[in-house]
Amino acid sequence: MSAEIVGYLHSINASNGGVPKRARSSVHIRTSGLEGDAQRDLRHHGGVDRAVSLYSFDLIQALQAEGHPIAPGSAGENLTLAGVDWSAMSPGARIEIGDVVLEVTQPASPCLNVAGSFRDGSIVRISDRKNPGWSRFYARVLKEGLVSTGDTVRLVTQC
Repeated sequence: MSAEIVGYLHSINASNGGVPKRARSSVHIRTSGLEGDAQRDLRHHGGVDRAVSLYSFDLIQALQAEGHPIAPGSAGENLTLAGVDWSAMSPGARIEIGDVVLEVTQPASPCLNVAGSFRDGSIVRISDRKNPGWSRFYARVLKEGLVSTGDTVRLVTQC
């Protein structure tokens, strides 16, 4: 395997449940998710295969240009990544950030709790089914550790 530098960690976001998730400068990530982060609906969020939610800062900026009031953390993502080619994000992709290694597991379906991030509450704008390439993603934690805002993001590829 080799790791290619593709971007950086723009924002770390956590809450006691719900959105928006608030920015933090650093956090320990465990197999259960970010320390200090909670989800209200554990049937649809959290767990080992959905421990960390990822989104693209570049897509957030594009959505803002469309008139959506989205911001890092307002769509419920834990880690907002900048400079990452979002088309490379798919189940099985591995990402290194700081000490942490994540494996993408699935697209994250939007729920009504994030409606305030979208003009006219149109959450389907980040639905993988309706708008492929614009979804957030869930990831499992393969290696626990500390991440900090500004850390390099590496996409791990098979040689």
